[in-house]
Amino acid sequence: MSMRCPYCFEDADRVIDTRPIEGGNIVRRRRECVKCGKRFTTYERVERLEILLVRKRDESIEPFDREKIMRGIMKACEKRPIEPEKMEAIVSNIEQELYNRGEREVSSVEIGKRVMNALKGLDEVAYVRFASVYRQFTDVEQFLGEIKEIVNKKSNKK
Repeated sequence: MSMRCPYCFEDADRVIDTRPIEGGNIVRRRRECVKCGKRFTTYERVERLEILLVRKRDESIEPFDREKIMRGIMKACEKRPIEPEKMEAIVSNIEQELYNRGEREVSSVEIGKRVMNALKGLDEVAYVRFASVYRQFTDVEQFLGEIKEIVNKKSNKK
């Protein structure tokens, strides 16, 4: 099955490489457009029939949106040496954990904590960036407090 090229919008391509990721939960395909020759990557995952709802801080409810989490992680990881596959893995793991809980509703606070925990182990700069938005830092002191906590934990490990 062909995908539409994101560069020239032609719908003829050839698959160059296919590999499972996330323990086989996702299939990653490298494709090459037949018309313009540019390469692009697509991901395939199982579509879930059950709907997971997210309760936001203002008590409103919206459907779970994995792309919203991915955008937040990508913003936090901007200009950092982090492969897209690692960001995708974080989102997939969080999504899988939330669905495995068997509950229909999850709080945005819980999702944010899961993202922060994952980023903390991946890249400290990305973690602080995400935390600053998630925790709604209002001044430099809050940034410094978070950074001091990271430095102290590193010192204690040595």
